[in-house]
Amino acid sequence: GMQKPRVTLYNYNIEMSDPSPTPDVRDSPGRPSRSAGGEEVVFESLEAQNKADGMRIALSTIKQNVQPHLHKNLDGYLKLYQQYLKEAVYKIDWSRCCPPPDGMIVKHTDLPGDNKWHAEAANKLAVLKLNGGLGTSMGCKGPKSAITVRDGMTFLDLAVQQVEDLNEQCDSTVPLVLMNSFNTHSDTDLILRKYEGRPTQIMRFNQSQMPRIYKDISQPVAKDESNREQWYPPGHGDLYRSLANSGLLDQLIAEGKEYLFVSNIDNLGAVVDPNILRYFHDTPECEFIMEVTDKTMADVKGGTLINYDGTLRLLELAQVPKRYVGEFKSITKFRIFNTNNLWIKLSAIKRLMTRNTMHMEIIENSKSLDGQAVIQLEQAVGSAIKNFQNARGINVPRSRFLPVKQCQDLLLVMSDLFQAHAGRLMLNEARVFKTLPLVKLGVEFKKVDTYLSRFETMPKILELDHLTVSGDVYFGRDVVLKGTVIIIAYEGHRIDIPSCALLENKIVTGDFRILEH
Repeated sequence: GMQKPRVTLYNYNIEMSDPSPTPDVRDSPGRPSRSAGGEEVVFESLEAQNKADGMRIALSTIKQNVQPHLHKNLDGYLKLYQQYLKEAVYKIDWSRCCPPPDGMIVKHTDLPGDNKWHAEAANKLAVLKLNGGLGTSMGCKGPKSAITVRDGMTFLDLAVQQVEDLNEQCDSTVPLVLMNSFNTHSDTDLILRKYEGRPTQIMRFNQSQMPRIYKDISQPVAKDESNREQWYPPGHGDLYRSLANSGLLDQLIAEGKEYLFVSNIDNLGAVVDPNILRYFHDTPECEFIMEVTDKTMADVKGGTLINYDGTLRLLELAQVPKRYVGEFKSITKFRIFNTNNLWIKLSAIKRLMTRNTMHMEIIENSKSLDGQAVIQLEQAVGSAIKNFQNARGINVPRSRFLPVKQCQDLLLVMSDLFQAHAGRLMLNEARVFKTLPLVKLGVEFKKVDTYLSRFETMPKILELDHLTVSGDVYFGRDVVLKGTVIIIAYEGHRIDIPSCALLENKIVTGDFRILEH
């Protein structure tokens, strides 16, 4: 196992004493919540002060063993850690979390513009895809965006196609900006080589690389940068910091760009929407738009927009006190959730970064590394909404939220349910119900390659409502599934669904093999 540093310098047994937690660090006078340019950060307790000092010493030691480009990251981490210590005592006041009032959330159906492009607005747009994630949840090494989604095209290909198509239609120069992480940037560069010489500009920058820390002794795991597992990218909330640090923020502004459309690269519904673009262009006082959509039972974990003392805020499940989790997940009180499709004014990001007034809540993410508990401090890009002026939500149709998180989601997007056009996935006109079928595939379908080996061709699912597959199951070519289909192969048995079979409202169990002869 790894040798843990022995810490004898500090006394960690001092109780945290804070009878009156401050409602919001930014509102508390006389206590700077961050060190801008090195002034002293004042802590409530000796314990917090000790931890902060210990972290500063440890980080300066790591600095001697890493390349200079990581020094800024380590300084950023110290600020993040100091904020984490200061705000650890502050818990959200549930009684002040209310659903947003009318007017703060606009219905997409009420937007003018009947899907016509506004060329002037398009020329002021940049499209940013969050590309920091690995394909681990789908059993893949390398960036998730390199997984083939449909017609031989990856997430990355679809993103490039969308922007190329937009530029052709509007005669515009919208750049595609990728926020990579240290986990994905070199592989992404290789994939993007094939786009060299194409007219659309592809810009890229890296989000920060931060050290994981041991939960019990609050010290970094890493001594140097040799082991990637000891480092982490601190969530997509890092976008603002890294966009500014990389120089790209200034470059985009210098090129006349005013709007940034941000989305997850694995959300295939996140295409540039002409009506939202026009609305953003015609509403100059609004600096931030979050696309939200109605919750279903499948979305109870998604972050929701709330009104907190008159300000729009993003509330994530991780921030909710345990006893209110049920209320948070209910569909009746908080009816919408964040799709993470965001529209942000670049000038507003610049102002907040220059003045150093951007505040985002920190989410503590616990992980295990070599059997030891470690902590990652993360921030969510949408949680910055409260810093922007006249921010609002737009309630968009479900079609703008089509994330591919697991292989079972691939079944939908690879099938005849969708038609692909210029990198956009459109629901097939022939589908009667505009909702998507519910698909649950067993552990045998977890990894991309084994998943693909179980289908000769993707089943036709235009009239499917619900599919459950469990066990060792293989599908022949051109299988048609309708209604509710449940296929369960018992332990040690295998089921082959023959080519061209039609299964409508069927349960198939046991053992079923057809052998070629």
